[in-house]
Formats: sequence, C-alpha cells, structure tokens
Amino acid sequence: MRHATVREAIQGNDTTAPVRTAGPADAGECVRLLTRAFVGDPPSRWVWPDAIRFLDVFPRFVRAFGGRAFDVRTAHCTAGCSGVALWLPPGVTPDHEALMALLEESVHDRMKGAALSMFEQMDRHHPKEAHWHLPLIGVDPLRQGKGVGSALLAHALKRCDEERLPAYLEATSPSNVRLYERHGFEPLATIQVADSPPVVPMLRRPLRTSARA
Repeated sequence: MRHATVREAIQGNDTTAPVRTAGPADAGECVRLLTRAFVGDPPSRWVWPDAIRFLDVFPRFVRAFGGRAFDVRTAHCTAGCSGVALWLPPGVTPDHEALMALLEESVHDRMKGAALSMFEQMDRHHPKEAHWHLPLIGVDPLRQGKGVGSALLAHALKRCDEERLPAYLEATSPSNVRLYERHGFEPLATIQVADSPPVVPMLRRPLRTSARA
C-alpha cells in the first residue's frame, strides 16, 4: 500500500535531485520521513483512521513492509532525506509474518477482515517472474511536486533496465497512477474492498538498453 504520498506535477519537474543508497544507519530517519509522507495516504488512513494509532503503528508497518531494503542496501533517499524509496530486489520479500501480526494487533476488529483481504489481493498481482518490488516511496509534504519522487524512480528504474527486469508497485491515488505511467508503468487491475479507496497494482517492463561491450 503505497505511493499516494508522491504527488508530482505533470510538467516542469526538476528530476535532478541527487539520490544515494540508504543503509541500516539511515533507517530511523527514512522511516520518520515515510510516516510524515503517508499521513494523507487514503488506503493507509482507511486501515488506521485514528491519527494517534496511525503515528504509532505506521513506523512498524514500514519496517515490516519494506524495511529489508535497508539490510540489502536497495533503499534510496535524496539529499536531506526529502524523499525515500524502499526497493526489494528479486528474491527479497516483505516480512509477511511481522506484517500479518501487526495488522492483527493494530487494525480495529470491524476493519480487520477487509484489510487482510486487501493485502491478499495485492499479493496475488505480484509478478511470478523475477522482478524489483517497490513497497514504499514517499516525499516530504513540503517537497512534493518538485520532482523528488521522479528522481527516486528514475534512479532505480535505470538499474531495472540494465538488468532487464520488470518493476512492480501499487498506486494509491489517481495522481500517482499518472506519475507512474509517465515512468512506464501500466495498470494491471483495480483493488477495492468494502469501502476502501482503490489501489492500482502496476507493472513496468524493462526498456531496451544499448548493447553492452
């Protein structure tokens, strides 16, 4: 459930923001940034509508859903940690056990079945072939619309193209669907459970790269 926090202008973005690898020592700052960025994310707030509960639970959700990116050094951030993207390479998955335990513990009983169903449906759309997975990407609310999200995407997608591997994510707002389409992603379906906001799984096939020497 991710990406509703990255809102980019369709034109005129500055995508030159420098991007670097974020390791375990950067995890705390990156998790705090993602929590700030996702305060207004529709599906996240559907799962955790209470603001205090959200602020308590979401940092743990980030670590369960995408935190392994810090360990394998496929997490990226921009200067000043204005934007963060947690990518999982082929063979690395979210911590499903921790994720399910967190949902069982933190989601209100009346929402639990629907929330679990949403995650199950999201999981069914993951490619069966080797791929890069983007569980979470977020931009500081004060820096949204300035190309930070586009810079993070371009940085990782270059590697996907070099390795000739697809990339997969889920978009959680119409504006983000448009952003990801600009970067070559295509919608696969629309997931909606009960009164949830829609979630759109998206896949990007690698672009052809020049032949290697």
